[in-house]
Amino acid sequence: QVQLVESGGGLVQAGGSLRLSCAASGGTFSDYAVGWFRQAPGKEREFVAAIRWSVGSTNYADSVKGRFTISRDNVKNAVFLQMNSLKYEDTAVYYCAAGAPLATMRQGAYRTWGQGTQVTVSS
Repeated sequence: QVQLVESGGGLVQAGGSLRLSCAASGGTFSDYAVGWFRQAPGKEREFVAAIRWSVGSTNYADSVKGRFTISRDNVKNAVFLQMNSLKYEDTAVYYCAAGAPLATMRQGAYRTWGQGTQVTVSS
């Protein structure tokens, strides 16, 4: 069974950048999609970005378009989320999820979830 491990979170000032990684162990991402979601304190978990592994097609939430970039590395079997021009409102726990057939924003489509990594943006 594929397990996902996120890394790269931390504390950064507004306007700064972070790069999150999602590594798969015990399997590969195969032909499925991998997504990033986030949950801020007191709020529901929301979609951030997704990529379909085989063709590289991507999907972004409007709130991060132009600032975040999702990518994949076939050799490392990993997915990355490059986050630039970070804002205070980007503060959240970021989760990696895999197993959806397409790069959808629908959380229920993803079968495997990581434990999350904290991103804190100071204003």
